[in-house]
Amino acid sequence: MSTTSPKLPEDLKQLALAAARQQGVSPHAFMVDAIRSAAVAAEKRASFVADALAAQAETLESGQAYTADAVHTYARARARGELVARPEAESWRK
Repeated sequence: MSTTSPKLPEDLKQLALAAARQQGVSPHAFMVDAIRSAAVAAEKRASFVADALAAQAETLESGQAYTADAVHTYARARARGELVARPEAESWRK
C-alpha cells in the first residue's frame, strides 16, 4: 500500500482530529473512512446521473411517460399496502 500525506488546512486538521477522538479512532482511520465515504458517494452519484440520462433518452425516444397524478396515486396506494396496477405510460407528444 502506498503512502499519501494530504496537506490539510489547520482548521480542517483540527476538525478531523476532534472527530477522530470523538469516534475513538485514529486520525488516519478517520481520514481513510471519510475518503472512502466520499468516493462511494461520488460513485453512487455518477451512477444515479447515468441512470437518469438513460431514462431521459428512453423517454425522448419512446415519446411515452407517466403523468405525475398517476404516479402519485399509485405510490400512495402502495404506501397504504394496496395491490394496484402500475400506471400506463402515455404519449406526451402531440
